[in-house]
Amino acid sequence: MLKLQTPVSEGKSRIGISYKDRIMMLGSCFSDSIGRQLADFGFNVCVNPFGTLYNPISILKSVERLASGKEFTDDDCIAIGAGDERICSFSHHTSFARGTREEFLDNANRALKEAREFFLDADKLIITLGTSWCFRHKDKDMTVSNCLKRPSEEFIRERLSVEETAAALSRIRELTGARIILTVSPIRHFKDGAHGNQLSKATLLLGIEEFLAGCPVDLSMNPRYPAEYFPSYEIVMDELRDYRFYAEDMCHPSQQTVSHIRERFLDWALPDEEQDILKENIRTFRHGCHISKA
Repeated sequence: MLKLQTPVSEGKSRIGISYKDRIMMLGSCFSDSIGRQLADFGFNVCVNPFGTLYNPISILKSVERLASGKEFTDDDCIAIGAGDERICSFSHHTSFARGTREEFLDNANRALKEAREFFLDADKLIITLGTSWCFRHKDKDMTVSNCLKRPSEEFIRERLSVEETAAALSRIRELTGARIILTVSPIRHFKDGAHGNQLSKATLLLGIEEFLAGCPVDLSMNPRYPAEYFPSYEIVMDELRDYRFYAEDMCHPSQQTVSHIRERFLDWALPDEEQDILKENIRTFRHGCHISKA
């Protein structure tokens, strides 16, 4: 038979997820998409409590905030640029922006409190890295999660190294008792240029590889693996190597592709004895959607 694909064989997860788990998901908008589907199908998930995050340092800073519980204050409040008068912070996505400092802080700290309670008892932490390119605010000397439409001269654009990426992931592992599943977003960051996007993804992949190589495996736990990698990037790049699997912008995966990755992920991560629960929950969700549209 003529071979028309190069299938990515990911085997079966050594960590996995379960319907019994508390699962926190952090990272790019790919995390948002997959996280929403997992929530729809009955998993206990907390997704991006600070909004969408793209680079490893921003994800690390979010985990540090969840671990410490340090509240946001007036010092964190930033006015959005480009004529937008709302208030946000460099630690949040603009979806958290509010009309006043009081409204922003009330919402941000309420979300932080709820997410911290979830994080402290989380069983699994799923991190999707989007890019190794990041922006550092000159005056505050901090890597920002979002530039908030502020003037470009306020920032320095830089790419994290492989070593910095691995170090950020190692620090995250120190801050959580959850086991970690890592993946790289297949979303193409073409604002960096085609070559810049490839350099960015390669840096993330090499950083993950270096991090995993340094993770000790507890053989007394049958064995217990602290972290592993799921190849969502590779599945899209190699198996779905066609623009029909992308949205109209030709950079984001289509909804069909997101659903395909979710199916592959759950085949990989969910134990066989829970697959029937998943199928029933999917039927229930789709039936509910059908009724709501009727």
